[in-house]
Amino acid sequence: MASNNDKLDPLEATQTERVGFAEMYKLLEGVGSGGELQLVGPDGQSVEVPKSALYLLEQMAQVLARGDAISLVPVHKELTTQQAADILNVSRQYLVRLLDDGRIPFHRAGTHRRIRFDDLKKFKLKRDKERHQNLDELTRLTQEFGGYDDLP
Repeated sequence: MASNNDKLDPLEATQTERVGFAEMYKLLEGVGSGGELQLVGPDGQSVEVPKSALYLLEQMAQVLARGDAISLVPVHKELTTQQAADILNVSRQYLVRLLDDGRIPFHRAGTHRRIRFDDLKKFKLKRDKERHQNLDELTRLTQEFGGYDDLP
């Protein structure tokens, strides 16, 4: 994987690494529900991998194996507006509008806005829930008015 200077930059596996991550995922899939995994260092010293770390490794391996990028963000991390916009997959200007409208809490560090990851996550979950509810309502209305009757 390519190294990066900013720990929030997404990491992406090479094609060769994707194969290794797929194998890793298969191994971890069965271990997380109750098995044990040992991590062995170059000097032969081993340590048991905690269950919470197994879960993270399994999820990471699955995402990287299918070719998606991944970022690890500490929950209490404060994000720049660009980092927050990247996580929400929106423009920085749109994110700033959300902040200025009071939809996402933030504070200023000098002249710069900072967003807590926790607050961003809450906003994203609420936004996604509202989107699903709106789509469900649109589907219901379409069915109610016979919008699907013409489909083969």
